[in-house]
Amino acid sequence: MRNKTLNRYMFFELIPPFIMSMAFFMFIFLMGQLLDITNMIVNYQVSLVVFLLLLVLSLPYFLVYIIPMATMMSVLLTFLRMSGDNEIVALKAGGFSMYRLLPPVLFFAFICMLITGVMGLYGMPMGKTAYERLALDVARSNFNIALKPNTFNDAFPGVVFYVRDIDHATRQLHDVFIEDGRQDDVSSTIVAPRGYLFDGENPYTFTLRLYDGIVNNVQIETRSAHATRFNTYDIRLDLQEEATEARDRRKDRREMVLSELIEYVNEAEVKDRRYYSILMELHMKFSIPFACLALSVLAVPLGIQTLTSKRSAGLGIGLICFLFYYLLLSAGMVLGETGAIPPVAGMWMPNLVMGGLGIYLWVKTANDSPVAVLEYGRGFFQRVVTVIKNRLGYPRV
Repeated sequence: MRNKTLNRYMFFELIPPFIMSMAFFMFIFLMGQLLDITNMIVNYQVSLVVFLLLLVLSLPYFLVYIIPMATMMSVLLTFLRMSGDNEIVALKAGGFSMYRLLPPVLFFAFICMLITGVMGLYGMPMGKTAYERLALDVARSNFNIALKPNTFNDAFPGVVFYVRDIDHATRQLHDVFIEDGRQDDVSSTIVAPRGYLFDGENPYTFTLRLYDGIVNNVQIETRSAHATRFNTYDIRLDLQEEATEARDRRKDRREMVLSELIEYVNEAEVKDRRYYSILMELHMKFSIPFACLALSVLAVPLGIQTLTSKRSAGLGIGLICFLFYYLLLSAGMVLGETGAIPPVAGMWMPNLVMGGLGIYLWVKTANDSPVAVLEYGRGFFQRVVTVIKNRLGYPRV
């Protein structure tokens, strides 16, 4: 009965800090995405429904990385509070072993691991694909609104153009400069004092008609150039063909579901950079969710080992460990993509290091043995805080 009560109490204690950590990390991660989406609202005048849909479709990619972070922080904050309120001491006095605290933490971390796995295996590929298609549709259907003066526009692949002034009422363009690189062997530069933008045969096709300008063509192979003056010159700008090619193009590794990743790895004839990249993505689908367990095991002794008067020191050490994990993950990704180390080692090494460190610290904590590294870290953190307070003129206590 006592065990069930303790398990239920600890499990529900982990939920509030997890929600707060999720909200905080989602806000941080979505800041960059919000800038892109806000740009669509301002430039393409998308509706609120489309804005919310773009935001929802971008969430799975961030949740894969946010959930392990929030899981560790929720466990760490919960045990920091329990340590500060002397609840850990009370549990020890009541005959509870520190190993008895492990089941509710692992159960909570296991739930977070499952959610992260679903996001990585299915949510991220489908969300990324749908986001890119929706963003392309928004840009294509509102191109005439998005066209801005005094700005280089590269919305159409292979074509970059600059317009000094635009009359949106008449669609008249003034001082037009265009660089057309859609042909492999010819590079064209077009300059005209004025032009008009007409709708094409479908919403994604436009015709740009220029007047009294000049075309400079450069033959890349022969390195020859010639100029041609014109009275009227039509340029067809087509995103429909580009959209079809985008749908048929080779998928990015983050757009592949689990079956596609396995199929590519099994059928790849050449172990090139793309092979290693996709193999790493395959391992990452499982290693990052497993980080919920590894980081949670590490967070418990970090919270228990922190003294009541130095709660901020334990939080600082936890953040450092958190940063260290993602540094290991980034290093493993870089080395694994080049083939310097096996992708399985690059993706699972951070979990083994942090999980092994967590098990070691947990054993030390259960045996009431102080950890020299944590003691040194707390002392260093307190010295830094003292120096900062002295600099700011805080009175000494």
